[in-house]
Amino acid sequence: MKLRFALLTVLVIFAATAQAQTSKPKKPKADPAPEPKDPTDLKPVAEREIDAAIQRGIALLIADQESLDGPKKAEWPYEGVYRVDGKIPIGYRIGGTSICALALIQASGPEIKKDARAAIDRAFAFVLERLDDPLMSTDFVEGYDVRGWGHAYALSFLLGMREAGFVPEKQKAYVDARIKLLIGILQQTQIGSRGGWNYARGQGDKSSPSTFMTAPTLQILFEARRQGEIVDDATVERALQTLEDARFDNGAFQYGSNPKHKTGEGFEAVAGSIGRAPICETTLYLAGRGSLERIQVAVDSFFLDWRWLEQRRRQNGTHIPPYFIAPYYFFYAHRFVAQAIELLPEEKRPEYRKKLYELLWHVREEDGGWNDRVFPRSENFGTAMTMIALLQPHAKRPAGWAAVTTATPAGADKPKKADPDKPGADQE
Repeated sequence: MKLRFALLTVLVIFAATAQAQTSKPKKPKADPAPEPKDPTDLKPVAEREIDAAIQRGIALLIADQESLDGPKKAEWPYEGVYRVDGKIPIGYRIGGTSICALALIQASGPEIKKDARAAIDRAFAFVLERLDDPLMSTDFVEGYDVRGWGHAYALSFLLGMREAGFVPEKQKAYVDARIKLLIGILQQTQIGSRGGWNYARGQGDKSSPSTFMTAPTLQILFEARRQGEIVDDATVERALQTLEDARFDNGAFQYGSNPKHKTGEGFEAVAGSIGRAPICETTLYLAGRGSLERIQVAVDSFFLDWRWLEQRRRQNGTHIPPYFIAPYYFFYAHRFVAQAIELLPEEKRPEYRKKLYELLWHVREEDGGWNDRVFPRSENFGTAMTMIALLQPHAKRPAGWAAVTTATPAGADKPKKADPDKPGADQE
């Protein structure tokens, strides 16, 4: 009997461990955190410090490029608590690599140095190859899955490579096909019952769209349209509607868009949504569904309640009471509030920039990077997002959106296989 009980115990532990590796982590239970205090040691940041920080970020990213499964250092995998079979999922690896490579492209400009260009080219080869991973297919319908995050940011990276003129001549047709394929995948994997996207689909196709994922995905699709790609109007319009459905009159946004269940508390309180409200308002504004007044409310709320974001930076767990702010919101929020600031009237921007830079320098790591997680590897993501935020005053205006009268051809949302020929040897 004792032997039987011991065997049963082992089986139960094994099953629980396997489930933890392949499903969404459970929200840890915790008492509401005490109200945080505003920082008192903020100092003005000079322009030369910003330039030096961007150069330091370039150096850190180049030095930290790595490989999880081979000799060639070609990736910057994003690291969170989620694992698949105990490993960082391929969606996180592609998404994190794409964001860091984009930061290098934008920070380096046309006078890019050889080591930065080499790091970008290695990342380019990695992303193109790993998009063919079986776990990046469209065969997912429920549960916690981050491949859509990889699809969206891989598309953003390839669009950035093409615009910068970094795609080798012999691979241009292949990359064009990949871009069309990724647009089709995002159109195919939208949430059918509502529109929009979510990396957590506990109810399958009946799940609520995530505003956190839907807003940046829409901006990437806007950019694809600006570059001449065909993007399905219906897909975008449905996703925009989910953002509008998630909006409260006070400027807050739901985490998962569900107009039939709005409480205005926790996740949905203004303080609980300051990380996503700026990009949600910016995205709606770019599509003619918002206003500069709404963007300013989102920016003001960000600074007013910033201390709640800071309280969750570099902490364990994800969504903790009272506002359920996850640490991974921190630099995501700063990157997109920086974008929102640049859409405000020109005379208002300098003061908001000043406040943003003071806060960023307040949380800067000793080595000159930025990290919002407990994982050392996540400094790559935090540094890249901060670099993009610091570059916003000089960045091009984000692409807008207007539905076109020409209908997308039937079946355009069903992606076809890209050119099967492997990329040329110059990627190696």
